[in-house]
Amino acid sequence: MNGPYAALRFPDFRHFIFARFFITLAIQIQATVVGWQIYEITQDPLSLGLIGLAEAVPSIAVSLYAGHVADVVNRKTIVLSTVIILLACSIALFIFASFTGAFLQHLGALPIYATIFVSGIARGFLSPANFSLLPQLVPRALFPNAITLNSTFWQAASIGGPMLAGLIYAGLGLEAAYLSDVVLVVASVVLYSLVARQPLPPISHEQGIREKIKAGISFVFNHQIILGAITLDLFAVLFGGAVALLPVFASDILFVGKFEFGVLRAAPGIGALLMAVYITHHPIQRQMGKVLLWSVAGFGLTMIGFGLSKSYYLSVALLMLSGMFDSVSVIIRSTLIQTLTPENMKGRVAAVNNIFIGSSNELGALESGVAAKLLGVIPSVVAGGHATLLVVAVTAWKAKKLRFLDRIHD
Repeated sequence: MNGPYAALRFPDFRHFIFARFFITLAIQIQATVVGWQIYEITQDPLSLGLIGLAEAVPSIAVSLYAGHVADVVNRKTIVLSTVIILLACSIALFIFASFTGAFLQHLGALPIYATIFVSGIARGFLSPANFSLLPQLVPRALFPNAITLNSTFWQAASIGGPMLAGLIYAGLGLEAAYLSDVVLVVASVVLYSLVARQPLPPISHEQGIREKIKAGISFVFNHQIILGAITLDLFAVLFGGAVALLPVFASDILFVGKFEFGVLRAAPGIGALLMAVYITHHPIQRQMGKVLLWSVAGFGLTMIGFGLSKSYYLSVALLMLSGMFDSVSVIIRSTLIQTLTPENMKGRVAAVNNIFIGSSNELGALESGVAAKLLGVIPSVVAGGHATLLVVAVTAWKAKKLRFLDRIHD
Protein backbone atom coordinates (compact mmCIF):
# COMPACT_ATOMS: atom_id res chain seq x y z
CA MET A 1 0.00 0.00 0.00
CA ASN A 2 3.06 2.23 0.04
CA GLY A 3 4.66 4.13 -2.81
CA PRO A 4 4.21 7.53 -4.45
CA TYR A 5 1.14 6.40 -6.45
CA ALA A 6 -0.50 4.07 -3.92
CA ALA A 7 -3.86 5.88 -3.89
CA LEU A 8 -4.27 5.33 -7.66
CA ARG A 9 -4.74 1.62 -7.02
CA PHE A 10 -8.31 2.35 -5.94
CA PRO A 11 -10.68 2.60 -8.97
CA ASP A 12 -13.06 5.12 -7.37
CA PHE A 13 -10.17 7.43 -6.57
CA ARG A 14 -8.89 7.12 -10.15
CA HIS A 15 -12.30 8.05 -11.57
CA PHE A 16 -12.56 10.93 -9.10
CA ILE A 17 -9.13 12.37 -9.76
CA PHE A 18 -9.49 12.25 -13.55
CA ALA A 19 -12.98 13.74 -13.34
CA ARG A 20 -11.59 16.58 -11.23
CA PHE A 21 -8.70 16.94 -13.68
CA PHE A 22 -11.10 17.45 -16.61
CA ILE A 23 -13.39 19.87 -14.76
CA THR A 24 -10.37 21.87 -13.58
CA LEU A 25 -8.96 21.92 -17.10
CA ALA A 26 -12.31 23.20 -18.38
CA ILE A 27 -12.54 25.88 -15.66
CA GLN A 28 -9.00 27.07 -16.41
CA ILE A 29 -9.72 27.31 -20.15
CA GLN A 30 -12.91 29.18 -19.42
CA ALA A 31 -11.25 31.59 -16.98
CA THR A 32 -8.42 32.36 -19.42
CA VAL A 33 -10.72 32.97 -22.38
CA VAL A 34 -13.28 34.95 -20.38
CA GLY A 35 -10.54 37.22 -19.00
CA TRP A 36 -9.10 37.94 -22.43
CA GLN A 37 -12.56 38.34 -24.02
CA ILE A 38 -13.82 40.78 -21.39
CA TYR A 39 -10.63 42.86 -21.53
CA GLU A 40 -11.01 43.04 -25.32
CA ILE A 41 -14.61 44.24 -24.86
CA THR A 42 -13.96 46.77 -22.07
CA GLN A 43 -10.24 47.67 -22.15
CA ASP A 44 -10.59 48.26 -18.39
CA PRO A 45 -8.50 46.42 -15.71
CA LEU A 46 -11.36 46.84 -13.23
CA SER A 47 -13.58 44.69 -15.45
CA LEU A 48 -11.18 41.80 -14.83
CA GLY A 49 -11.66 42.22 -11.10
CA LEU A 50 -15.42 42.19 -11.58
CA ILE A 51 -15.15 38.68 -13.02
CA GLY A 52 -13.90 37.58 -9.61
CA LEU A 53 -16.67 39.48 -7.85
CA ALA A 54 -19.35 37.89 -10.06
CA GLU A 55 -18.17 34.43 -9.01
CA ALA A 56 -17.13 35.09 -5.39
CA VAL A 57 -20.37 36.69 -4.18
CA PRO A 58 -22.66 33.70 -4.93
CA SER A 59 -19.99 31.20 -3.90
CA ILE A 60 -19.56 32.84 -0.48
CA ALA A 61 -23.31 33.27 -0.08
CA VAL A 62 -24.03 29.55 -0.42
CA SER A 63 -20.82 28.07 1.05
CA LEU A 64 -21.88 27.53 4.65
CA TYR A 65 -25.19 25.98 3.67
CA ALA A 66 -23.38 23.94 0.99
CA GLY A 67 -21.03 22.60 3.65
CA HIS A 68 -23.99 21.48 5.76
CA VAL A 69 -25.55 19.83 2.69
CA ALA A 70 -22.28 17.95 2.02
CA ASP A 71 -22.50 16.42 5.50
CA VAL A 72 -26.13 15.25 5.20
CA VAL A 73 -26.71 14.53 1.48
CA ASN A 74 -24.90 11.95 -0.63
CA ARG A 75 -21.75 13.66 -1.84
CA LYS A 76 -21.70 12.04 -5.28
CA THR A 77 -25.21 13.37 -5.94
CA ILE A 78 -24.10 16.90 -5.07
CA VAL A 79 -20.99 16.68 -7.22
CA LEU A 80 -22.84 15.38 -10.29
CA SER A 81 -25.62 17.96 -9.96
CA THR A 82 -23.22 20.90 -9.71
CA VAL A 83 -21.03 19.73 -12.58
CA ILE A 84 -24.13 19.47 -14.79
CA ILE A 85 -24.93 23.10 -13.91
CA LEU A 86 -21.36 24.04 -14.85
CA LEU A 87 -21.93 22.25 -18.16
CA ALA A 88 -24.98 24.43 -18.80
CA CYS A 89 -22.87 27.54 -18.07
CA SER A 90 -20.16 26.39 -20.49
CA ILE A 91 -22.77 25.84 -23.20
CA ALA A 92 -24.16 29.34 -22.54
CA LEU A 93 -20.72 30.92 -22.98
CA PHE A 94 -20.28 28.99 -26.22
CA ILE A 95 -23.63 30.30 -27.48
CA PHE A 96 -22.70 33.88 -26.51
CA ALA A 97 -19.43 33.52 -28.43
CA SER A 98 -21.36 32.36 -31.49
CA PHE A 99 -23.41 35.58 -31.42
CA THR A 100 -20.67 38.00 -30.37
CA GLY A 101 -21.38 40.51 -33.12
CA ALA A 102 -25.15 40.74 -32.73
CA PHE A 103 -25.60 39.90 -29.06
CA LEU A 104 -22.70 41.13 -26.93
CA GLN A 105 -22.42 44.28 -29.04
CA HIS A 106 -25.60 45.57 -27.39
CA LEU A 107 -25.27 44.06 -23.91
CA GLY A 108 -21.50 44.21 -23.52
CA ALA A 109 -20.04 41.76 -21.01
CA LEU A 110 -23.24 41.52 -18.93
CA PRO A 111 -24.35 38.06 -20.21
CA ILE A 112 -20.86 36.72 -19.46
CA TYR A 113 -20.95 38.11 -15.91
CA ALA A 114 -24.42 36.60 -15.38
CA THR A 115 -23.20 33.16 -16.47
CA ILE A 116 -20.17 33.41 -14.18
CA PHE A 117 -22.56 34.32 -11.33
CA VAL A 118 -24.52 31.08 -11.84
CA SER A 119 -21.31 29.05 -12.06
CA GLY A 120 -20.24 30.64 -8.76
CA ILE A 121 -23.32 29.17 -7.06
CA ALA A 122 -22.54 25.73 -8.48
CA ARG A 123 -18.88 25.89 -7.45
CA GLY A 124 -19.95 26.96 -3.95
CA PHE A 125 -21.68 23.58 -3.59
CA LEU A 126 -19.09 21.59 -5.55
CA SER A 127 -16.07 22.50 -3.44
CA PRO A 128 -17.16 21.09 -0.04
CA ALA A 129 -18.71 18.02 -1.68
CA ASN A 130 -15.49 17.27 -3.59
CA PHE A 131 -13.39 17.86 -0.48
CA SER A 132 -15.57 15.54 1.61
CA LEU A 133 -15.82 12.81 -1.04
CA LEU A 134 -12.07 12.43 -1.62
CA PRO A 135 -11.14 10.89 1.79
CA GLN A 136 -13.95 8.36 1.45
CA LEU A 137 -12.25 6.84 -1.58
CA VAL A 138 -8.95 5.76 0.05
CA PRO A 139 -7.87 4.36 3.45
CA ARG A 140 -6.98 6.98 6.07
CA ALA A 141 -3.30 6.03 5.94
CA LEU A 142 -3.23 7.17 2.30
CA PHE A 143 -4.74 10.63 2.92
CA PRO A 144 -1.41 12.49 2.43
CA ASN A 145 -0.65 10.53 -0.74
CA ALA A 146 -4.16 11.05 -2.15
CA ILE A 147 -4.03 14.78 -1.36
CA THR A 148 -0.63 15.17 -3.02
CA LEU A 149 -1.77 13.27 -6.12
CA ASN A 150 -4.97 15.32 -6.20
CA SER A 151 -2.88 18.49 -6.08
CA THR A 152 -0.55 17.15 -8.79
CA PHE A 153 -3.44 16.45 -11.17
CA TRP A 154 -5.02 19.81 -10.33
CA GLN A 155 -1.78 21.61 -11.10
CA ALA A 156 -1.40 19.68 -14.36
CA ALA A 157 -4.84 20.95 -15.35
CA SER A 158 -3.82 24.45 -14.29
CA ILE A 159 -0.95 24.24 -16.76
CA GLY A 160 -2.83 22.60 -19.58
CA GLY A 161 -5.91 24.81 -19.35
CA PRO A 162 -4.34 28.22 -19.97
CA MET A 163 -1.92 26.88 -22.58
CA LEU A 164 -4.70 25.08 -24.44
CA ALA A 165 -6.84 28.20 -24.19
CA GLY A 166 -4.08 30.32 -25.68
CA LEU A 167 -3.40 27.85 -28.49
CA ILE A 168 -7.05 27.25 -29.38
CA TYR A 169 -8.08 30.90 -29.05
CA ALA A 170 -5.14 32.13 -31.15
CA GLY A 171 -5.39 29.35 -33.76
CA LEU A 172 -9.08 28.50 -34.03
CA GLY A 173 -10.94 31.39 -32.42
CA LEU A 174 -13.26 32.12 -29.52
CA GLU A 175 -15.97 29.59 -30.36
CA ALA A 176 -13.50 26.71 -30.55
CA ALA A 177 -12.04 27.64 -27.16
CA TYR A 178 -15.46 27.59 -25.51
CA LEU A 179 -16.39 24.35 -27.34
CA SER A 180 -13.33 22.63 -25.85
CA ASP A 181 -14.55 23.81 -22.44
CA VAL A 182 -17.92 22.11 -23.07
CA VAL A 183 -16.33 18.82 -24.20
CA LEU A 184 -14.12 18.64 -21.10
CA VAL A 185 -17.04 19.22 -18.73
CA VAL A 186 -18.95 16.40 -20.45
CA ALA A 187 -15.95 14.09 -19.86
CA SER A 188 -15.97 15.10 -16.19
CA VAL A 189 -19.68 14.28 -15.84
CA VAL A 190 -19.07 10.79 -17.28
CA LEU A 191 -16.16 10.04 -14.94
CA TYR A 192 -17.88 11.36 -11.82
CA SER A 193 -20.84 9.09 -12.63
CA LEU A 194 -18.47 6.07 -12.46
CA VAL A 195 -17.51 6.80 -8.83
CA ALA A 196 -19.41 4.50 -6.47
CA ARG A 197 -21.86 6.11 -4.07
CA GLN A 198 -20.24 6.35 -0.65
CA PRO A 199 -22.16 6.12 2.64
CA LEU A 200 -22.55 9.28 4.66
CA PRO A 201 -20.75 9.39 8.03
CA PRO A 202 -22.91 9.41 11.20
CA ILE A 203 -24.78 12.71 11.51
CA SER A 204 -23.27 15.01 14.16
CA HIS A 205 -25.26 15.64 17.36
CA GLU A 206 -26.11 19.33 16.76
CA GLN A 207 -29.80 20.05 16.23
CA GLY A 208 -30.90 22.17 13.28
CA ILE A 209 -29.06 23.60 10.29
CA ARG A 210 -28.01 26.76 12.09
CA GLU A 211 -26.40 24.88 14.99
CA LYS A 212 -24.60 22.49 12.64
CA ILE A 213 -23.16 25.38 10.62
CA LYS A 214 -22.10 27.17 13.82
CA ALA A 215 -20.34 24.01 14.99
CA GLY A 216 -18.28 23.87 11.79
CA ILE A 217 -17.30 27.52 12.09
CA SER A 218 -16.41 27.12 15.78
CA PHE A 219 -14.22 24.10 15.02
CA VAL A 220 -12.12 26.11 12.58
CA PHE A 221 -11.81 29.24 14.71
CA ASN A 222 -10.94 27.26 17.84
CA HIS A 223 -8.27 25.17 16.10
CA GLN A 224 -5.16 27.34 15.94
CA ILE A 225 -3.28 25.14 13.46
CA ILE A 226 -6.12 24.93 10.92
CA LEU A 227 -7.07 28.60 11.35
CA GLY A 228 -3.46 29.72 10.93
CA ALA A 229 -2.96 27.64 7.78
CA ILE A 230 -6.19 28.91 6.22
CA THR A 231 -5.45 32.53 7.15
CA LEU A 232 -2.02 32.37 5.53
CA ASP A 233 -3.41 31.22 2.20
CA LEU A 234 -6.35 33.62 2.38
CA PHE A 235 -4.25 36.75 2.60
CA ALA A 236 -1.49 35.47 0.33
CA VAL A 237 -4.02 34.97 -2.47
CA LEU A 238 -6.04 38.06 -1.57
CA PHE A 239 -3.09 40.47 -1.61
CA GLY A 240 -0.31 38.60 -3.40
CA GLY A 241 -2.00 37.18 -6.47
CA ALA A 242 -1.54 38.84 -9.85
CA VAL A 243 -3.31 36.32 -12.10
CA ALA A 244 -6.34 38.56 -12.71
CA LEU A 245 -4.06 41.28 -14.08
CA LEU A 246 -2.12 39.03 -16.46
CA PRO A 247 -4.06 40.25 -19.54
CA VAL A 248 -2.84 43.77 -18.70
CA PHE A 249 0.76 42.63 -18.13
CA ALA A 250 0.72 40.61 -21.35
CA SER A 251 -0.83 43.34 -23.49
CA ASP A 252 0.46 46.62 -22.04
CA ILE A 253 3.65 45.88 -20.06
CA LEU A 254 5.33 42.83 -21.61
CA PHE A 255 3.82 43.44 -25.09
CA VAL A 256 3.12 39.81 -25.99
CA GLY A 257 0.23 38.04 -27.72
CA LYS A 258 -2.45 35.50 -26.85
CA PHE A 259 -0.19 32.44 -26.84
CA GLU A 260 2.40 34.12 -24.61
CA PHE A 261 -0.45 35.22 -22.36
CA GLY A 262 -1.51 31.57 -22.10
CA VAL A 263 2.05 30.65 -21.07
CA LEU A 264 2.06 33.38 -18.42
CA ARG A 265 -1.28 32.10 -17.13
CA ALA A 266 0.09 28.55 -17.03
CA ALA A 267 3.48 29.37 -15.48
CA PRO A 268 2.35 29.18 -11.82
CA GLY A 269 0.79 25.81 -12.56
CA ILE A 270 4.00 24.54 -14.17
CA GLY A 271 5.96 25.42 -11.05
CA ALA A 272 3.29 23.99 -8.79
CA LEU A 273 3.17 20.73 -10.77
CA LEU A 274 6.95 20.30 -10.57
CA MET A 275 6.83 20.83 -6.82
CA ALA A 276 3.82 18.52 -6.37
CA VAL A 277 5.60 15.73 -8.27
CA TYR A 278 8.66 16.25 -6.08
CA ILE A 279 6.57 16.10 -2.90
CA THR A 280 4.86 12.93 -4.18
CA HIS A 281 8.26 11.21 -4.11
CA HIS A 282 9.66 13.15 -1.14
CA PRO A 283 6.76 13.88 1.27
CA ILE A 284 7.09 16.73 3.77
CA GLN A 285 7.40 14.95 7.11
CA ARG A 286 9.13 17.34 9.53
CA GLN A 287 8.92 21.05 10.50
CA MET A 288 5.64 21.40 8.62
CA GLY A 289 4.73 24.70 10.28
CA LYS A 290 7.99 26.45 9.38
CA VAL A 291 7.91 25.05 5.85
CA LEU A 292 4.40 26.42 5.42
CA LEU A 293 5.35 29.90 6.69
CA TRP A 294 8.48 30.12 4.54
CA SER A 295 6.62 28.92 1.44
CA VAL A 296 4.02 31.70 1.77
CA ALA A 297 6.81 34.25 2.35
CA GLY A 298 8.53 32.99 -0.79
CA PHE A 299 5.27 33.45 -2.70
CA GLY A 300 5.11 37.09 -1.59
CA LEU A 301 8.70 37.74 -2.66
CA THR A 302 8.13 36.29 -6.13
CA MET A 303 5.06 38.52 -6.57
CA ILE A 304 7.17 41.59 -5.78
CA GLY A 305 9.73 40.48 -8.36
CA PHE A 306 7.02 39.80 -10.96
CA GLY A 307 5.48 43.23 -10.46
CA LEU A 308 8.84 44.89 -11.10
CA SER A 309 9.87 42.71 -14.06
CA LYS A 310 9.88 44.11 -17.59
CA SER A 311 11.22 40.90 -19.14
CA TYR A 312 8.77 38.31 -20.44
CA TYR A 313 11.06 35.37 -19.66
CA LEU A 314 11.90 36.63 -16.17
CA SER A 315 8.19 37.10 -15.53
CA VAL A 316 7.47 33.52 -16.59
CA ALA A 317 10.25 32.24 -14.31
CA LEU A 318 8.98 34.24 -11.33
CA LEU A 319 5.43 33.00 -11.87
CA MET A 320 6.74 29.42 -11.99
CA LEU A 321 8.59 29.99 -8.73
CA SER A 322 5.44 31.44 -7.14
CA GLY A 323 3.61 28.26 -8.14
CA MET A 324 6.26 26.11 -6.46
CA PHE A 325 5.85 27.97 -3.18
CA ASP A 326 2.06 27.90 -3.48
CA SER A 327 2.04 24.14 -4.10
CA VAL A 328 3.86 23.50 -0.82
CA SER A 329 1.33 25.67 1.00
CA VAL A 330 -1.69 23.98 -0.61
CA ILE A 331 -0.49 20.45 0.10
CA ILE A 332 0.36 21.14 3.76
CA ARG A 333 -2.92 23.00 4.39
CA SER A 334 -5.06 20.33 2.71
CA THR A 335 -3.32 17.54 4.61
CA LEU A 336 -3.81 19.34 7.91
CA ILE A 337 -7.53 19.93 7.30
CA GLN A 338 -8.28 16.42 6.01
CA THR A 339 -6.40 14.75 8.86
CA LEU A 340 -7.48 16.94 11.77
CA THR A 341 -11.19 17.33 10.87
CA PRO A 342 -13.78 14.73 12.00
CA GLU A 343 -15.38 12.85 9.11
CA ASN A 344 -18.91 14.08 9.87
CA MET A 345 -17.75 17.70 9.86
CA LYS A 346 -15.62 17.72 6.72
CA GLY A 347 -18.28 19.37 4.55
CA ARG A 348 -18.77 22.29 6.94
CA VAL A 349 -15.06 22.78 7.55
CA ALA A 350 -14.47 22.58 3.78
CA ALA A 351 -17.12 25.28 3.35
CA VAL A 352 -15.29 27.59 5.77
CA ASN A 353 -12.08 26.76 3.93
CA ASN A 354 -13.82 27.58 0.64
CA ILE A 355 -14.89 30.98 1.94
CA PHE A 356 -11.35 31.69 3.10
CA ILE A 357 -9.41 30.13 0.22
CA GLY A 358 -11.64 29.28 -2.73
CA SER A 359 -13.37 32.63 -2.82
CA SER A 360 -10.15 34.48 -2.02
CA ASN A 361 -9.07 33.81 -5.61
CA GLU A 362 -12.08 35.72 -6.88
CA LEU A 363 -11.90 38.39 -4.17
CA GLY A 364 -8.19 38.65 -4.89
CA ALA A 365 -9.08 39.29 -8.51
CA LEU A 366 -11.41 42.09 -7.40
CA GLU A 367 -8.75 43.51 -5.06
CA SER A 368 -6.22 43.38 -7.89
CA GLY A 369 -8.57 45.21 -10.25
CA VAL A 370 -9.44 47.92 -7.71
CA ALA A 371 -5.82 48.36 -6.59
CA ALA A 372 -4.65 48.55 -10.20
CA LYS A 373 -7.29 51.20 -10.89
CA LEU A 374 -6.25 53.29 -7.85
CA LEU A 375 -2.48 52.71 -7.67
CA GLY A 376 -1.54 51.51 -11.13
CA VAL A 377 -0.91 47.94 -12.22
CA ILE A 378 2.74 47.59 -11.16
CA PRO A 379 2.48 49.34 -7.75
CA SER A 380 -0.60 47.28 -6.87
CA VAL A 381 1.23 43.96 -7.42
CA VAL A 382 4.35 45.11 -5.54
CA ALA A 383 2.27 46.38 -2.61
CA GLY A 384 0.37 43.09 -2.53
CA GLY A 385 3.60 41.13 -2.24
CA HIS A 386 4.70 43.27 0.72
CA ALA A 387 1.28 42.76 2.35
CA THR A 388 1.76 38.99 2.03
CA LEU A 389 5.08 39.18 3.88
CA LEU A 390 3.41 41.16 6.66
CA VAL A 391 0.68 38.52 6.98
CA VAL A 392 3.32 35.78 7.32
CA ALA A 393 5.06 37.71 10.10
CA VAL A 394 1.81 38.30 12.03
CA THR A 395 0.70 34.65 11.64
CA ALA A 396 4.08 33.35 12.83
CA TRP A 397 3.77 35.62 15.87
CA LYS A 398 0.17 34.81 16.75
CA ALA A 399 -0.18 31.12 15.75
CA LYS A 400 2.62 29.54 17.79
CA LYS A 401 1.15 26.03 17.52
CA LEU A 402 1.41 26.27 13.76
CA ARG A 403 4.90 27.78 13.84
CA PHE A 404 6.25 24.98 16.02
CA LEU A 405 4.32 22.17 14.31
CA ASP A 406 6.80 19.45 13.42
CA ARG A 407 4.81 16.44 12.20
CA ILE A 408 1.12 16.10 11.37
CA HIS A 409 0.59 13.72 14.31
CA ASP A 410 1.88 16.33 16.77
